[in-house]
Amino acid sequence: MKSTKASHIRKPGAVTLRAVAEHLGLTAGTVSAVLNDSPAARSIPVRTRTRVLDAARELNYRPNFFARSLRVKRSLTVGVIAEEIGDAYGSLVCSGIEACLRENNYFFLTVAHRHDLKLLRTYAQMLKSRGVEGIITIDTSIDEQPLLPTVAVAGHQKVENVTNIILDHRRAAELGLGHLKELGHQNIAFLRGDPDSSDAVSRWDAIQEVARELGIRVRPELIVQLEGRESASKLGYPSGKVLLSRNVPFTALFAYNDISAIGAPQDVSVVGFDDITLASYSIPPITTVRQPLMKMGRIAAQTLLDRIEDRAPFVPEIAIEPELTVRASTAPPRA
Repeated sequence: MKSTKASHIRKPGAVTLRAVAEHLGLTAGTVSAVLNDSPAARSIPVRTRTRVLDAARELNYRPNFFARSLRVKRSLTVGVIAEEIGDAYGSLVCSGIEACLRENNYFFLTVAHRHDLKLLRTYAQMLKSRGVEGIITIDTSIDEQPLLPTVAVAGHQKVENVTNIILDHRRAAELGLGHLKELGHQNIAFLRGDPDSSDAVSRWDAIQEVARELGIRVRPELIVQLEGRESASKLGYPSGKVLLSRNVPFTALFAYNDISAIGAPQDVSVVGFDDITLASYSIPPITTVRQPLMKMGRIAAQTLLDRIEDRAPFVPEIAIEPELTVRASTAPPRA
């Protein structure tokens, strides 16, 4: 039988932790320990814990985040600074970040700067003023020491107080170029990354170094510099047309990322980079050097939380191993 007290505290905005405690005839401390799953809850009988959880569900109790923040003097919020919201690369990284933060009862605020340096600085200050406890950046170059603990996904500058989550680009180049060489390709074209992308320089340096070791000539006339951050139809296809217009034969193309690989000439072998979702559904499906993007997002979030909670010492760099995913876009060169 439902009590009138229970009916009363179901009114919108009236269900507090103290109200749940009064409804059950328990102390607020006991109810708090159970609902927050604190170490003190272990000494509370299972039957009592079950009663508390059932009552919280029945009464539609929701924790007061702002009251808790004031009490512990923390926001339990981190900032995420991305180059773009919704792009194929960043959205997968954000998915990993969100999953980890949700499991740890943290919120996050996201902003996108599109490589506008003035906007980037404004957003960093804005997030700090909103009380975030740390920052995660995605494909964003950081050139000065931040005031808050920061983790950079695809960051390569060595900056104090910043942990870089990076791909092993040398290994990535070995996988991509090694695959093409094993198939018999020697005349290989390259789509070089936009200079604004934080991975562009490191990836290109690794490709040139590995190419020399494998005896693959990197010819200037078979290199196209990507510009801008357009969609596949506005990036890969025009770059392929530029290469074809130079009338220098090539049998394979190593693209900076999957977006630029999509739309490349279909009569040559194509290797992309990242393994975004679209890569497996393009025609033909793209062979690519895979970055575990969701995993990188999770690692970034967990690393930041460990620093915020003082659970681990500062680590300047965490290297992630790439994998080669072979699909139908690569084959031996035609006779």
